[in-house]
Amino acid sequence: MSQTPIELAKKKAGYAAVDEFVKDGMVLGIGSGSTVVYAVKRLIERVKNENLKVICIPTSFQSIQLIVDGGLTLGDLSRHPEIDVDIDGADEVDDKLHLIKGGGGCQVQEKIVASVSKQLVIIADYRKDSKSLGEKWKKGVPIEVVPMAYVPIINKIKKMGGKPTLRMAKNKAGPIISDNGNFIIDADFGIIQDPITLNEKLTMMTGVVETGLFTNMAIKAFFGQADGTITSREK
Repeated sequence: MSQTPIELAKKKAGYAAVDEFVKDGMVLGIGSGSTVVYAVKRLIERVKNENLKVICIPTSFQSIQLIVDGGLTLGDLSRHPEIDVDIDGADEVDDKLHLIKGGGGCQVQEKIVASVSKQLVIIADYRKDSKSLGEKWKKGVPIEVVPMAYVPIINKIKKMGGKPTLRMAKNKAGPIISDNGNFIIDADFGIIQDPITLNEKLTMMTGVVETGLFTNMAIKAFFGQADGTITSREK
């Protein structure tokens, strides 16, 4: 069965990143999301064909499953606190390589892994490429919060001019619970002209664990196009 243009774009981006950045002996961060599935598939092929020795650090429960099911070596930050390359997806990438991540709710662990990586490489399809954050991603900035603080934080975000919504579960009553046992607020700030300052303001709120704004972290982004070609942007 032929792939859809979006599936082809995701595959091309994932394969390109693994082929360019992964080398024998590396400790790798394995991100979350549908595009990362293709990167892991390519990594499995290269490990098998080239006998690569790599250790994979997951950013989510999904990542753990991909690593284990693929027969790759699973590691953790307690034994490997420094990562060579972190390959992850994004919900949106602006022209300065600032990111919105966390549509799948994994932004805290993703940011922890990214923060200890020498290189953060982003893989995405053409729909995620924007000039400014908020241009294409309309679901808001994901903000993970301690449950008891969610109402005060929502009120503070409203005073900042944002439109916050507590992310609710679809197949059960109540809010989404993150891998860390917290709530997630999605806050729409429209077009974000200064994501660095916005991230600083949000993270200073007591009760905020972390945001989905990844500023000054990525060094390169690969965008798979609908026609099967690849474009990229570097820091």
